[in-house]
Amino acid sequence: MQTAIYLFFSGNCREAFTHYGEVFGATPDIMSAADMPPGEGVPEMPADTVMHAALRLGDDWIFGSDDPSGSTPAMAGCNLSVSLPNDAETRRVYQALSEGGDIRQPLAPEFWTSLYSAFTDRHGIRWMVMTESAQP
Repeated sequence: MQTAIYLFFSGNCREAFTHYGEVFGATPDIMSAADMPPGEGVPEMPADTVMHAALRLGDDWIFGSDDPSGSTPAMAGCNLSVSLPNDAETRRVYQALSEGGDIRQPLAPEFWTSLYSAFTDRHGIRWMVMTESAQP
C-alpha cells in the first residue's frame, strides 16, 4: 500500500508546483486541460488549468490540481510535514517555502528537534518543516 498527498488549488497549481520543484530540486510533471483528449468527460475549463501535477520528494510524491469549481476552501487541520537532514537544509527550505506566507510558528529549536517551524505558504498550503532528529 502507498499513500500520497493530493492538493487542490484555486487556479495557482502550476505556480505552486513549479515553486516546490525549485525548492526541492525536482521537476514537476504537469498536465493541463489542453493536454486532455477531447470528449473525456472533463468540464469546459481554460486550457492552462492544471488537471494533474506530480512532484517526487525523496521516496514520496505529492500530487495536485486546480479545482475548476474554484470552491476548494483553504487548507485546515492538515499540514505537509518535511524532515530534512540538517539545520542548513532546514533553514534553506524554510526560507524558500515561507517567503510571502503566514508564519504560525517561527523556525526555532524544539525539544524533539534542533529546528522546527509551522507556516502557510504563499500558495495556501500548510507546512511543518523540521530537522531530522536521532531522538525517538
